[in-house]
Amino acid sequence: MTSPNAPAPASDKIDSAVLKIAIVVVLGAIMSILDVTVVSVALTTFADDFQTSLAAVAWTMTAYTLALATVIPVTGWAADRFGTKRLYMTALVLFVVGSVACAMAWDITSLIGFRVLQGLGGGMLMPLGMTILTKAAGPDRIGRVMAVLGIPMLLGPIGGPILGGWLIEVASWHWIFLINLPIGIIALAAAFIILPSDKPQPSESFDFLGMILLSPGLALFLFGVSSIPEVGTVASARVLVTAGIGLVLIVAFVFHALRKDHPLIDLHLFKNRQLSVAVITTSLFIVAFMGAGLLFPSYFIQVGGHSTLAAGLLMAPQGLGAMLTMPIAGRLVDKMGAGKIVLTGLPLILIGMGVFTQVASDSPTWMLMAALFVMGMGMGCTMMPLMTAAIVTLSNEQIARGSTLMNIVQQTAGSIGTAVMSVVLTNQLLNRDLETQTVVAASHEIPPPIGPDPSMVDSILSSASDAFGNTFLVATVLIALTFIPAFFLPRTKTTRVVAEGESAAPMMMH
Repeated sequence: MTSPNAPAPASDKIDSAVLKIAIVVVLGAIMSILDVTVVSVALTTFADDFQTSLAAVAWTMTAYTLALATVIPVTGWAADRFGTKRLYMTALVLFVVGSVACAMAWDITSLIGFRVLQGLGGGMLMPLGMTILTKAAGPDRIGRVMAVLGIPMLLGPIGGPILGGWLIEVASWHWIFLINLPIGIIALAAAFIILPSDKPQPSESFDFLGMILLSPGLALFLFGVSSIPEVGTVASARVLVTAGIGLVLIVAFVFHALRKDHPLIDLHLFKNRQLSVAVITTSLFIVAFMGAGLLFPSYFIQVGGHSTLAAGLLMAPQGLGAMLTMPIAGRLVDKMGAGKIVLTGLPLILIGMGVFTQVASDSPTWMLMAALFVMGMGMGCTMMPLMTAAIVTLSNEQIARGSTLMNIVQQTAGSIGTAVMSVVLTNQLLNRDLETQTVVAASHEIPPPIGPDPSMVDSILSSASDAFGNTFLVATVLIALTFIPAFFLPRTKTTRVVAEGESAAPMMMH
């Protein structure tokens, strides 16, 4: 095994030692990201089993997301203080214990509570995984290892609905959580054997004031934003008060962090122009792409009349497209910079999203699957190159903090995107005097008195298609706006500035 203090190999190929570490990281990341989406197909089942509303069970997803956002800020400091291997294994244990507890939930309240526990572990896995991989690979191979880490990011949104739908059909909803137990045990054993031993460096004192401001601030802000689809308007006390208080706490943290030498999140990283441009581009991209991405299965189910499992399978071309381009993009970004790659991917996403702006009730399935394939190819050229652009110029000491910062940006932008697109779609349906239940009844040919009159079915599905199309148009405009910051990304190979006292080749671990 490579010594913890051995420099990264001179070759730009990913050696077996780095590949083994990548496998450990991907195992943890897959579990964390899958659980963001796998629960989406079980919401109706939860509502039936626990005899509660869909609005209440939606918090099983929101609680997990809020826990992720809350714990991410402390991950950078904890990684420096306790070591990445110890913290990664602790996060795995917390996630698996939370998963088993979720499977044993007796009512909706206990399930939501256990999802918070699960999210606290899951929230640390992704930023820790990024830190471990980037340190192991070195600056010249960050693009390639980011492509490896992109695999779970692709499998989550695609595999989650398919896996969840299949497990519920052949077993029960409990297994969407219990499946994490064997995977978690394998990941834990692999992490213990493969990851290099920790040698934590003396760390600065913990920024307690920063934690008191930022973690609750993020949680309250995202709680308010996530409440918009449920209450149906931004002009609600539940939205404005909680999001407002959260925003005040976040702004207070910004002022605090800019004055402190070692804040919880190092905002001084924004002095790095390349990282700042990557953060802005990533934020716009995720709001549009992730927000719209959650609506594709809804369109297939509500308007297309497909089952949940079928809708998940129809999303597969997007993953196949991304898997085709992501390894190529990972190699090229290390050689020619992120700008050229991202500006190749964005037009592909724009073309694919443009097809969905024209959806009709009788749109050919093959055409929509082809559009998803093209969008997936664009996704493979966009997401990981943006992460690479943000991290490649950072020093070894900054990588953990930079990874944490990018994960907070992703989580926040994803939550905002989901809320924005949900509100736009809801309002589009209400403007046409439509409700989700009415559209589903029409597309699934449910007869009266539950379903609509047969003579109205075509009109209902046509109006619903227009509502989805207009929502996808909003996402398309946001993708187009992403070109502006993307134009300022580097279009040549980035040479990292080596910090004083730092080896040109980064250490495997600290």
